[in-house]
Amino acid sequence: MRKITQLVLFGTFFCLSGTSSSDEIFESMATKSLLFWTPEQQLKGYPNIPLIFNTRKIQQSKSVLKLPKSSMDLEDFSYVFENKIHTFDDYFTQLNTAGLIVVKNGELIFERYALGHSQDKTWISFSIAKSVVSMLYGAAIKDGYIQSIDDRASKYLPSLRTGAYKNVTIKNILQMSSGVAWNEDYEDPGSDVASSPIKILQLIDYMGRLDTKAKPGKRFNYNTGETNLAGAVLRAAIGNNLATYLHKKIWAPYGMESDAYWMLDEEDGVEYGGCCINATLRDYARLGLFALDNGKLSSDERVLPAGWMDESTSPSQGANYYGYYWWLRQNRVYRATGVFGQFIWIDPEQQLVVAIHSAWDKAWREEHDDHTAALISNISNQLNKKIL
Repeated sequence: MRKITQLVLFGTFFCLSGTSSSDEIFESMATKSLLFWTPEQQLKGYPNIPLIFNTRKIQQSKSVLKLPKSSMDLEDFSYVFENKIHTFDDYFTQLNTAGLIVVKNGELIFERYALGHSQDKTWISFSIAKSVVSMLYGAAIKDGYIQSIDDRASKYLPSLRTGAYKNVTIKNILQMSSGVAWNEDYEDPGSDVASSPIKILQLIDYMGRLDTKAKPGKRFNYNTGETNLAGAVLRAAIGNNLATYLHKKIWAPYGMESDAYWMLDEEDGVEYGGCCINATLRDYARLGLFALDNGKLSSDERVLPAGWMDESTSPSQGANYYGYYWWLRQNRVYRATGVFGQFIWIDPEQQLVVAIHSAWDKAWREEHDDHTAALISNISNQLNKKIL
């Protein structure tokens, strides 16, 4: 199928090559922001992003990391949330979950799909891509492309030498603490996240003209535009596109099972550092295992510097719940999170990874987040009882 003529990521659309009148649903989706898709459009579009938008393929590994079936299971699993007993069926139904996988000690404990999803289908990650970019920064430091995260971003992207980001370091950007003003209200069509330019070069100019509200490093402000800027800085540093670098550093050597796709700002364009890697649920889980392994391959070769994951998942000055594009929980648990219910939860102490694909009705629901936390906490507790 050829690409639809219009592309909308956050709010603005522009022309792509090719047309299609055969699928009215795809056509309507391509002229409407991803943030405002209907439930029908979500279920149609989330597993089919490469058919709607421009993407760059991240080729699967030739040597797949196996996920052997564990002798443990969660067949009789139930948990309590808001004083009610729930099951996996309840979670899938109430949170419109399309897929959930549990891996402990490198072994597959549980895997289930719904809503027409399946093991071999990719699904949009939204901001989980940010956490992947965080790991790629570690790889770039290990490879010598970046000297230090304390360097100013403008050292690698000279267009930032004037404007709002002239004194902002890479670390400030990775911690969402640049001090630059930005409105991330997903439900407001007039917010920065919904109305900023979709092409990266235009976005860089837009970001440079924003106001500065705080000294860099002092105040946390969630900013997807800034993470797209982080992608541009990283590309400039490595002299390559992000999808190819991800393939060479993580996807191929770690053993990802399926091709993935990273959304571009235009045909043959550049990747969004803040959004939209499309991968299977099992490969979401493998990304969690790669983080859990601290960026080491089975050969013991390091992709990330020693201590990078610990540093990345340590509280920042601006927010004790946020690291370098990772959300932090208690007991050193951390997670990659995407709007509309995409998760990779990582618990180093329990050697546990839980990955989830969803299609929530709103970009974010605190009650859904609390529900997910209760589910995963109870999964961890029950598996520990089985071991004991």
